[in-house]
Amino acid sequence: MRKPLCIVPGLLLLAACQNPSAENKNNETTVAPNAVKEPAAMNYTIVNVYPHDTSSYTEGLEWREGQLYESTGDSYYQGKSKLAKIELSTGKDMQKINLSKAYFGEGITILNGKIYMLTYREGKCFVFDQKTLKKIKEFDYSGEGWGMTNDGKYLIMDDGSNNLFYRDPETFKVVKSVGVTDNNGPVASINELEYVDGGIYANIWLTNYIIKIDPATGNVIGKADFSFVLNKYAPGALTDEQQSSSSVLNGIAYDPTGKRFFVTGKNWPKLFEVKFN
Repeated sequence: MRKPLCIVPGLLLLAACQNPSAENKNNETTVAPNAVKEPAAMNYTIVNVYPHDTSSYTEGLEWREGQLYESTGDSYYQGKSKLAKIELSTGKDMQKINLSKAYFGEGITILNGKIYMLTYREGKCFVFDQKTLKKIKEFDYSGEGWGMTNDGKYLIMDDGSNNLFYRDPETFKVVKSVGVTDNNGPVASINELEYVDGGIYANIWLTNYIIKIDPATGNVIGKADFSFVLNKYAPGALTDEQQSSSSVLNGIAYDPTGKRFFVTGKNWPKLFEVKFN
């Protein structure tokens, strides 16, 4: 909506609308008391490097009870969307289920022995048994599905905007939403999510950045750059075209026992064990 112009009859009132005394002296910028600070740089160490299946268009990554789980999508709807248990040392599927060609698989999270898996534009959230990968039920929702995590009570998902949606795991109804912002304003294209020790780590679609979000405020409090990791540990693995298109960083998992993160990217040949410093 356009702002109304300050138009009033009479030159005196018009001059009042343009009174320079109302402007900030010396053209100083007024900073709002609740302005978001610039995110702190998040330094990290690559601890180990593991193989990753280059056919996996990674959408979700989870670590639970010593096991790595991955969900994948398929932009061409060729039946390559899957949910799988992955062997860390080889990157190979130990157990998997494929979604039908009608579905583009998206983010996953595990809560109370159930795996919740989003779909991109099909409005379905599938629920699987964590041990058997057998489908238990499904939920309908409106809008797009991108990444998902949980805080132990609620499912937390995003839809490609700057919003995080908290959902009841029993009904999938939205309980609340939180807008994510940094010092430049709303942060759009939030993708894969991981809730760790009261903070939410997130990939930003089409970038090689991971941000850390304060879920209470939605403020971005940290930012890590993984732009050069793949070229350092797997030079030439992706073409320039792949790196400039959709084969970007996506996938964050956390092992609370080992206090370590795992990160990878779409069609990347490597998965990285990471410790943030």
